[in-house]
Amino acid sequence: MNPFASVDLVLAFPEIVLLGATCLVLVIDAFLKDSQRQVTYFLSLATVLATAVAVSASPEGRHLAFSGLFVIDGVSQFLKLVTCGVIAAVFLYSRDYLAKRGLFKGEYFVLTLFASLGIFVMASAHSLLSLYMGVELLALSQYALVAFDRDSPVAAESAMKYFVLGAIASGLLLYGISIVYGVTGTFDLGVLASHVHGGTTHQVGLLLGLAFLIAGIAFKFGAVPFHMWVPDVYEGAPTSVTLFLGAAPKLAYFALAFRVLAEGLGGAADSWQQMLVVLSVLSLAIGNVVAVAQTNLKRMLAYSTISNVGFILLGFIAGTPDGYRAALFYTVSYVLMALGSFATIILVSRAGYEADRISDLKGLAQKSPWFAWMMLFMMMSTAGVPPFVGFFAKLYVIQSVLAVGMTWLAILAVLFSVIGAFYYLRVVKVMFFDAPEDEGPLLASAGFKLLLSLNGVAALVLGIGNSALLSSIGAALQ
Repeated sequence: MNPFASVDLVLAFPEIVLLGATCLVLVIDAFLKDSQRQVTYFLSLATVLATAVAVSASPEGRHLAFSGLFVIDGVSQFLKLVTCGVIAAVFLYSRDYLAKRGLFKGEYFVLTLFASLGIFVMASAHSLLSLYMGVELLALSQYALVAFDRDSPVAAESAMKYFVLGAIASGLLLYGISIVYGVTGTFDLGVLASHVHGGTTHQVGLLLGLAFLIAGIAFKFGAVPFHMWVPDVYEGAPTSVTLFLGAAPKLAYFALAFRVLAEGLGGAADSWQQMLVVLSVLSLAIGNVVAVAQTNLKRMLAYSTISNVGFILLGFIAGTPDGYRAALFYTVSYVLMALGSFATIILVSRAGYEADRISDLKGLAQKSPWFAWMMLFMMMSTAGVPPFVGFFAKLYVIQSVLAVGMTWLAILAVLFSVIGAFYYLRVVKVMFFDAPEDEGPLLASAGFKLLLSLNGVAALVLGIGNSALLSSIGAALQ
């Protein structure tokens, strides 16, 4: 079969558009002066828009391409469309931040677009090899983005830590893939699923490969005990980069876990579910408890990410269609809340003042009541307070765990959520009840303020009307 048949190219048209337009942006940016960098920004936004249109025009149903390496289905389409929306929001939020700090350079936009391509590849991967290609494309772009501010030694240190630990994680993932290939003779996820369901694989070898795969996935997600990079990278990277890291890659790693565990190794669920139980409980416990002690807002949100990863894993532990649906619903909800939370940090900060400490939000309600309420919406949603979308995300995940008889796990999730509510409420208390320490104005463009307002309102609206999003996710997973 010709791997480059015309039908294959049609199915991969969104990726072709994204790659071609990104290369075009890279070439054009090389000939622009610093004063013309806005051209790169608008071309990058146009690239995201064109890619979203291409995704929307993709054929419906499930189709395999490139000799089974690539798949188009409801999950891939949904994840790609959400990714386009997230990347567009990241660019809009980052524009003023980068310009005020002399970082408004084409590299930021090109690297983010290449990272988006990695997410697309992972979303449509139907082979362990194509999954790994997507993982590395995303990871290499992330390493460079963290070190994007060349004059910041903290960013360089964070990037180096991330690179070293990421290389170890990639090695674990690749070693796991090689072991699974050794015992099954295939990289194809469909064939792999047949082998596992049929019981034709060497059980000990499969479990060994599965352990390495789980370790690699856990590192990429930032689950305990593979979480050590998350707080340092979130704190050390420029906030515009942290904004991206805290949002878009979560969609990619959901795709990674779903393709490997649910589709490829669903027949070995009894084995990998036990591993995920340990990772989930540790993430919920350490993420929430350690976050209480943080004074740096970005580090607090990093540990919040770790605890939220524990909730996403709960959906996989259930191992049912409802569990996967709840996990994806939680992932999308968390991405929305992470965008708004880090965007608020950007709003309060200015050149020479990063506003990355919790105390920097003191008196925000006096300076800007509206955006204090938007941040309150984000914190309440992340804490799981009704009627915000975060409450329903937690509710659906807990229901999926209860449905398979893991009552004790659901109780633990609720208890750690109560602990987590403390540090979210502390942010609200600082904004509304403390006197401001900094009297500087909130400098942001009208577009930034409009997007942040929509971001905050969406946390409430999607909570009240959560059934529509849940139905869309259910249709995608079918």
